[in-house]
Amino acid sequence: MNEDQEKQKIRDVIAAWMRASAEGDLERVLSLMAEDVVFLLPGQPPMRGRSAFAAASRSMPGQVRIEGKPDIQEIHIAGDYAFCWSYLSVTVTPSQAGPPSDARDIYYPCFAKSQMAAGFCFAMPTCSPRSKLSSLQGYI
Repeated sequence: MNEDQEKQKIRDVIAAWMRASAEGDLERVLSLMAEDVVFLLPGQPPMRGRSAFAAASRSMPGQVRIEGKPDIQEIHIAGDYAFCWSYLSVTVTPSQAGPPSDARDIYYPCFAKSQMAAGFCFAMPTCSPRSKLSSLQGYI
């Protein structure tokens, strides 16, 4: 697989994550991350592991609808790892009463090659240090 094809795999993983999140398909989202994934959001302790993400997500079933739109700026492949940066716009809409919450910020996901994902999977999703996405704590 050449570098352009590998970069497309990264775009495909990000698009699949956005679709699965919008559809509330937690199992699909979990399949897109490494077992030892680490989520880093400003002002919060690291969320370590796929199981921690699953537990946090299962604690709020049906409470919100999450829609995201990435604007990928760069992708770099470095052997078995890939790094990218993008702008990420996220809207979280409560199922009950209440207005949607919107945030747009820079997002720095890192990826690891994975046989399971037939390409790459999320290894360390990270937001910028002053990320507005952290205001959506508990939703992403």
